[in-house]
Amino acid sequence: MAALDEKVISEAIVARYFEKFRDCLDLDVAIVGGGPSGMTAGYKLARQGFKVAMFERKLSLGGGMWGGGMTYNYLVVQKEGRRLLEEIGVELSEYEPNYYTADAVTATTTLASAACRAGLKVFNCVSVEDTVIRNENNKKKVTGLVINSSPVEIAGLHVDPLMIRTKFVIEATGHDTELLHTLVRKNDIRLDTPSGNIEGEQSMWADQAESNTVKNTGEVFPGVYVTGMAANACFGSYRMGPIFGGMLLSGEKAAEEISTRLKNKDY
Repeated sequence: MAALDEKVISEAIVARYFEKFRDCLDLDVAIVGGGPSGMTAGYKLARQGFKVAMFERKLSLGGGMWGGGMTYNYLVVQKEGRRLLEEIGVELSEYEPNYYTADAVTATTTLASAACRAGLKVFNCVSVEDTVIRNENNKKKVTGLVINSSPVEIAGLHVDPLMIRTKFVIEATGHDTELLHTLVRKNDIRLDTPSGNIEGEQSMWADQAESNTVKNTGEVFPGVYVTGMAANACFGSYRMGPIFGGMLLSGEKAAEEISTRLKNKDY
């Protein structure tokens, strides 16, 4: 086996990481949160050639998708969402009509791999602590993100962040809608919701939640799209539990709408 030099190992990691980081300082789409809807959106956008990066606070992607239901690592998708997992090579089994099961670990790792292989750039252990806002055409618009190292955030250290520029942001932080909460708290703005604020997530109703996850996906503030459970929490709909078809379809819908706008230079 050839001799190894620890300095070269470190140099290779630092050089390659900062090549990627520098290339992602100006993006078409920045995705905040690495759950199933965010990964699906990233996969769909990156494979069309857009410059897309994902910022995930934790070490691994997948959100709650890994654990299936209550750590029993199988998940369910309905027939409408089935095609999105089959498209990337995940094997599903029909349990009853309209109920298809997949191994949660297989589905999560395959979706993450498909997104990365399509060209999505992932920055794990990176937290988004704020947005960048500008006035454009006499209205406020989100034009970037303020990011920091997750260990810095966890330790509560007072270390200044860095900023990235992006044409669109996808809020995919799930139930907590962390990005939107920060946006609303720090700025005199109204969201495109009935109250102008975050309506809040309701209790479980899988049938309603699955359809509403897709229905509620869209631009909620100039430059910001909501997807997945963040969309339902934003618009006051229900949670659905360990059925993931709506999450996947929501990510696809966000990608389709943003793709159309990018192609038309509508940003």
